[in-house]
Amino acid sequence: MPCLLEIAAFNLHAAKAAAAAGAHRIELCDNAHEGGTTPSPGTLKAIRQELQIPVFPIIRPRGGHFVYSQQEWDAMKWDLEYCQSLGFPGVVLGGLNSRGEVDYQNMLALMQLCEGMEVTFHRAFDRCLDAASAIECIIDLGCKRILSSGGFPTVPQGIERLKGWIQKYQDRISIMPGSGVNSHNIQKIHAVCGAKEYHTAARKSTSGYTTFYNPTDMQEEPVFTGVDEAEIQSLLNILENCHE
Repeated sequence: MPCLLEIAAFNLHAAKAAAAAGAHRIELCDNAHEGGTTPSPGTLKAIRQELQIPVFPIIRPRGGHFVYSQQEWDAMKWDLEYCQSLGFPGVVLGGLNSRGEVDYQNMLALMQLCEGMEVTFHRAFDRCLDAASAIECIIDLGCKRILSSGGFPTVPQGIERLKGWIQKYQDRISIMPGSGVNSHNIQKIHAVCGAKEYHTAARKSTSGYTTFYNPTDMQEEPVFTGVDEAEIQSLLNILENCHE
């Protein structure tokens, strides 16, 4: 079977464009400049009405580190309950304690609200001090997959570690490479690690101006974060050819 391609989309327009380009699944986020936070309730509801492919919202109350206060864990519970009420098939979440470990008890409380949903543990995993212990913990929690760049900033840097994890844990959890994956390197990445699914933003930033410009506005020019549909199609073609 061809590999699955997940696209991180940072707004409704980008998600629709990614789906039109052939993406198999969407990770829906807000705030691209902060690495992705929970989308607004209105965006979540609109997405459920617009798209037929699986959409997994990220449950993340803010950017920055992944050690959360109890109030932030409570906020994630409420966001998760809302996503559950809308019928999303999956979510993306994760959190650590101050020792660099998966925060098992708080994660367990979230997982108990995820009945019937697939859960991806996001790249908070790459901040863990002991990857092997973290993987066992995430498996025990019942997560379906881990999004990872191998503990490095990008997948090409962490590819050997990803290869080892995929080979070791392939029957227990999916390890999904993500960060720095593009049409120029995905063939090599797949040849080395042989993952079943890959993640990329295929990001394309453009001017936020449309038909007007106020010359007295001295703020920075607005930027719209979309997706590169041609890049998505190239990625899909490469992955399909890898399985011919």
